[in-house]
Amino acid sequence: MKKKTAAALLLVLSVILIIAGCGNNSSNSASESKSKNSTATATNAPKETEAVSGASEASYTPLDQLKDNYDIIIIGAGGAGMSAALEAKAKGMNPVIFEKMPVAGGNTTKSSSGMNASETKFQKEQGIEDSNDLFYNETLKGGHDTNDKEMLRFFVDQSASAIDWLDSIGIRLNNITITGGMNEKRTHRPEDGSAVGQYLVKGLVQNVQDQGIPLFVNADVKEITQQDGKVNGVKVLFNQADEKTITAAAVVVTTGGFGANTDMITEVRPDLKGYVTTNQIGSTGDGIKMIEKVGGTTVDMDQIQVHPTVQQEKSYLIGEAVRGEGAILVSSEGKRFTNELDTRDKVTAAINTLAEKSAYLVFDSGVKSRVKAIGQYEKMGFVIHGDTPQALAEAMKVPADQLQTTVDTWNSAVKNKQDAEFGRTTGMDNDLSAGPYYAIKIGPGVHYTMGGVKINTNTEVLDKDGNPITGLFAAGEVTGGLHGQNRIGGNSVAEIIIFGRQAGIKSAEFVKAQ
Repeated sequence: MKKKTAAALLLVLSVILIIAGCGNNSSNSASESKSKNSTATATNAPKETEAVSGASEASYTPLDQLKDNYDIIIIGAGGAGMSAALEAKAKGMNPVIFEKMPVAGGNTTKSSSGMNASETKFQKEQGIEDSNDLFYNETLKGGHDTNDKEMLRFFVDQSASAIDWLDSIGIRLNNITITGGMNEKRTHRPEDGSAVGQYLVKGLVQNVQDQGIPLFVNADVKEITQQDGKVNGVKVLFNQADEKTITAAAVVVTTGGFGANTDMITEVRPDLKGYVTTNQIGSTGDGIKMIEKVGGTTVDMDQIQVHPTVQQEKSYLIGEAVRGEGAILVSSEGKRFTNELDTRDKVTAAINTLAEKSAYLVFDSGVKSRVKAIGQYEKMGFVIHGDTPQALAEAMKVPADQLQTTVDTWNSAVKNKQDAEFGRTTGMDNDLSAGPYYAIKIGPGVHYTMGGVKINTNTEVLDKDGNPITGLFAAGEVTGGLHGQNRIGGNSVAEIIIFGRQAGIKSAEFVKAQ
């Protein structure tokens, strides 16, 4: 009898635990996401993973639905990969996406500020005068005139249509702000001003699911295969245990950069050893290595962007939109020390001249209301509060009178539209006069790898002689050349959508021509 009672109690407890578990949001913790997604794919996630998306378990394809052949194989389920899959499907293809992590999204999920585009319908609706030529010239200047000009021209000229395409599939980016190195508002965000990454990934995953495109997670592509000089498929390791060879007429590589691979970074940039990274742990350069093995070449591998505003303890990016909406940077002395919206390399250099190699972002409740991501920063414990600038200074442990003077001086500069101290001309629509006040301590961190494999505007991967490798395409951060020596904030999201779409279209055209 006692055994029966114990068994009954155990059953009740199990039901309660299951119900409690079902109530958890899949994005709450890495362990929850790993558990859910491993169930969805009939595989178990590797231990060293992190949740990078709140995508539902229904979004992923069970392993028993895997086929031996597809028209197009897409490696990587970030923004570029999913955009490519959707365009390939629209062209009548049967694509598949293989993602090595337990969830879709990649570095796209970590994107914060927005997506740059010029001459868009949303700019026109809001009276923002912009041009593709201005976008081109400012990006070229930001990259120190080292950008691949043909790639850049295609990029800016296709940016508005990329915004339209996203809008047509239910992903609306009509809240516009500005980022460093830009002179016009062209950074497009979700309507509520929230971070672009999670919104974008959620929308793309939903579209992939609606279109019936198979998306396998825990699917680690180890090799791109070739036959008779043509790419013809991949070798994939499922659940770190079961390797299969899958064939296709074309392969699109959208695996991201190598910002989380310390060895690759220090090999090309030993000066960055010890820097924190904002990259999700799957950004290890796998695609670059696989492409090199089949004859692809690389460009700008030593060009690695260090983002100036990273919360150091959690290696968490504090998006440029905070500065774009009016925040200032102050030192431990409570003083401004640079133009906050200069290019990222220059702002980083300014922070590194400070003895402490760190600074504070200071802003008011107005900035907080315009940048929804700050709510997330608060939840993570990054934000310091104070009812007044002096109260904030006490919480920051910086000189109170000096911070008050800094804020007053800045507010006068905003009123007069002239920053006599550092020549800032953008992000000055609103002063910092609406208490309470806030600060986030930041420092530089490895953020983006500008270098990668060489492609052309058709997204065909090129060999050392500049010839396309038959059947092989690539898009997104795995590629190099577009950004030159410095990437403008907001251009990476534009890149993954613009060139991700192009990879889907051009790979479909290639398959149809076979």
